[in-house]
Amino acid sequence: MRIEYHRTLLADRVRNAAFHAALKAVIKPGETIVADIGTGTGFLGFLAAKLGAKRVDMYDEGDIAEVARKLLRHNGLKVCRIAQVHSTAIAEPEKVDLVISETLGNYPLEENIVGTLNDARERFLKPGGTLIPAGLEQFVAPVTSARLYEDLVVWDDVGYGLDFAPARTMSLNNIYVRTLAPDDLLDGARSARKWDELSFLKRSKPSRSGEASWVVEKDTTIYGLALWWRAELVKGLWLGTGPLDPKTHWEQLYLPVLQPLTLRKGERLTARLKSTTSFEKGTNVSWQFAVSGAKGKEIARQSLDLEKGYLP
Repeated sequence: MRIEYHRTLLADRVRNAAFHAALKAVIKPGETIVADIGTGTGFLGFLAAKLGAKRVDMYDEGDIAEVARKLLRHNGLKVCRIAQVHSTAIAEPEKVDLVISETLGNYPLEENIVGTLNDARERFLKPGGTLIPAGLEQFVAPVTSARLYEDLVVWDDVGYGLDFAPARTMSLNNIYVRTLAPDDLLDGARSARKWDELSFLKRSKPSRSGEASWVVEKDTTIYGLALWWRAELVKGLWLGTGPLDPKTHWEQLYLPVLQPLTLRKGERLTARLKSTTSFEKGTNVSWQFAVSGAKGKEIARQSLDLEKGYLP
């Protein structure tokens, strides 16, 4: 049981305040019945109870559910009840007015929130009920700082007459949780492009794909991509993980290049991204870089895939 991970969640005051505000906006004291899916220590379900929910059904298949039970009793929250099971395994769930699920990762879909909320919306939620979060947007920006890339290519400096090129390639076919500043990115935060958008209020595909492009205004070297997201919890209330957003326990993701890409003024960089997520196989992400000249002719292409970064 990863209690330390849950401590970091509870230490994230930005996250906690955003979800508290979302719950407060939609809970009607004495009336609203809530399902907290992926409850962890029970924090969000407990907030719902404190805000006056009529009943709170809490689900988590992990051992942390036992901790949540202890905390529930310790806080005397009699309207809460916990089932140590994944919500998708409940055969005939009781309908609720509100489903909340903070199963978001640094890559937002890595905990299979799409499949979880597809199921919850169809089987748990009353007609006209509320989902938190309601939707999600994903952003990408080119990384122009060399520092993260240089950390990954130390394989080139092993020395002693040894060549570690295959291991270097594996390192670069990987995704890294890092904190990036606007200065690390092309044109700062202004370079960000939205490459994916989904609503949890309708059935969404767990496989996502999209692209973004940039024309450079001066000679520029690209060392990878930065990814982040923002979620609309309830209408008009957003929680983001970008370089300009208030700091949370989530960070940005760094997706490297195989080799630095140098673009001349007027050339275009296009990034194409794909991800697949399932309960059975987890998450895989692939990304591709294409450089084209001012007349549209492709000059360079690189393709990377997270599966190539794992040992068999």
